[in-house]
Amino acid sequence: MTTLSACEAYARWASTYETETAISFLENLVVAGLAGPTIDGCVLDVGCGTGRRLQSIHAFGVDVSIEMLRRAHSSAIVTASDARALPFRDAAFDVVWCRLMIGHLPAIAPAYSELARVVRVGGTVIVSDLAPDAARAGHQRTFRGSDGVVREVEHFVHDVDVQIAAARAARLDVVAHRIGVVGPEIRHFYADARRLTTYEAQIGLPLVVAFSFVKTSA
Repeated sequence: MTTLSACEAYARWASTYETETAISFLENLVVAGLAGPTIDGCVLDVGCGTGRRLQSIHAFGVDVSIEMLRRAHSSAIVTASDARALPFRDAAFDVVWCRLMIGHLPAIAPAYSELARVVRVGGTVIVSDLAPDAARAGHQRTFRGSDGVVREVEHFVHDVDVQIAAARAARLDVVAHRIGVVGPEIRHFYADARRLTTYEAQIGLPLVVAFSFVKTSA
């Protein structure tokens, strides 16, 4: 299977990105179950893709992929930007999301520093990623392009303690930490792919990890 950099992968993925995957479906469920506000106030989605998660008129989104942003259809304001150099003033947002993106970065400290910089004191930062156990078990970040070919997106494994340490260094305290596992909620994705044998073997495997952080000081 061909492995592509995040920039190249999302450029190719843009036309089919709206199709839900097992990982994105489960991630939505896990994030919805996190404690604390996730959509109230002024929201920034870092790695927003086509902006499909952004429904608030107070929402902003950034992504490195111009091809993704060209397909944005929400009322959010979107712009091209790297997560490690966000084009916003300090403490500009009440809530900052970084969902299923941080694993595309080889080093996460610069991104966490920026997430913390642009959220207000007392504000919420939500970060999610492919669970390290899933990556080690052979799960990959893949997509099927418009040509029908399945390709892999380059992904770096960041353990839970590494993520929490990077957040703390940026003055973000963990409020909640949730794991989404392979189970009935996503069985239909395996069924559609004719991989129910794999599903049975992976029941209970951590697939998605998500964190809710609060900014404690400027």
